[in-house]
Amino acid sequence: MNIPKDKIIDMIRSRGDNDQADQAHAELPDQVDTDQHGGLLSKFNIDPKHLGGGLGDKIGL
Repeated sequence: MNIPKDKIIDMIRSRGDNDQADQAHAELPDQVDTDQHGGLLSKFNIDPKHLGGGLGDKIGL
């Protein structure tokens, strides 16, 4: 699944972690492929498996 980087950054900011959101902005591509970039997502405490379910709903997917 492809997810816009801005949606992921918004989700990280909603957790109150602006430093990590800034780091994600610098490291993630504009379109994040959950399969291809799973390692990067886990670095930011995002489980790609949850993006298709309830978590995906929370970030507007």
